[in-house]
Amino acid sequence: MKKLLLVLGLLVPLSSLKQVRAQEIVVDSVRTAQGAEDAQELANPSVIGMGKSKGIIIRYERLPRFGMHSRGQQSNVEDARADVLKSNRFEFKAYAPLVNNPHFKLVIGGSYFLEEFNYREPENQEYPLYQRLQDKNLRSLDGQLIMLRPINYKNFIIFRVKGELNGDYGKYSEISLTRYLRTSMEAIYGWKKSPYLSYGFGVQLGYAFGRQTFYPALLYNRTFNDKWGLEAIFPANVTFRRNFSEKSFMYMGYKIEGATYNININTEPFNQYETVELRKSEIRGRLRWEREIYDFIWFGLESGYRYTHRFNLYDGRQRTANPLIETHIKDAVFFNVELFLVPPRRFLKQ
Repeated sequence: MKKLLLVLGLLVPLSSLKQVRAQEIVVDSVRTAQGAEDAQELANPSVIGMGKSKGIIIRYERLPRFGMHSRGQQSNVEDARADVLKSNRFEFKAYAPLVNNPHFKLVIGGSYFLEEFNYREPENQEYPLYQRLQDKNLRSLDGQLIMLRPINYKNFIIFRVKGELNGDYGKYSEISLTRYLRTSMEAIYGWKKSPYLSYGFGVQLGYAFGRQTFYPALLYNRTFNDKWGLEAIFPANVTFRRNFSEKSFMYMGYKIEGATYNININTEPFNQYETVELRKSEIRGRLRWEREIYDFIWFGLESGYRYTHRFNLYDGRQRTANPLIETHIKDAVFFNVELFLVPPRRFLKQ
């Protein structure tokens, strides 16, 4: 436990790197109001009023029943419908500092993600896509490096590179880097205008919209008063913050999430392709509450509405090819619960 608290404590001076998935960047790592109030602190993206950084995160999510309608886009691919009785998601994340000095900060992170589908009997019980999703979970195992380089008291650079193994593999011995490896990155140049305002411009290479794409990123963090703030990496994530106290926060906004997974379908006509890729993307309107349980232990509750933008099957070797299957998924409500660890209060006071 002492080693764990030490790692969480070391995260405190990093006051800036907020971890995000492929479409998010910066600002969940570490920040302290005391440091942000120091006029001589080198520039970073955090502002007064933000919640504490997260060192270890455990999340479980549940989506209740929703329908699927798949349409084959090739002459030899059939259509089908099915009901998903429930979809479960589990995620574990952990972060630790590698380098921590006033002029350069480097954080290493890793996570494991699993998503499962439990179907009611589909109209076509042998439909390859549904059968594969029922039999095998979608998995992601990733590692990333996040770098903050303060240039002076007004400017900073943030860079993140991430590699993840995405697919429906079971045993780790089944993993092939050439088939499952996906990479993403973000780079942002920012300005710290005051302890209450920071913003930046940059570019992201990621899978927020279902396939690897370059798109611009606007970082904007602002605290309006002691109750309200805004945290955004537009267009991927915009969130309004309501501070009830230093132990309780409410968040309201939207998030775009996306990923691609290599899946193995060994039936006709899919077995003629070297690799088959599921590309998925969704937009989530969400309401989230975070609350301290005890000192460095917090929990989060989140609910919202999910709109599926893309859930299509492709020839994985053809980045811009037409889909093999297009699937429409009905919008659904989601719920998740999260337990996470933050730097202990005694480290924040040092």
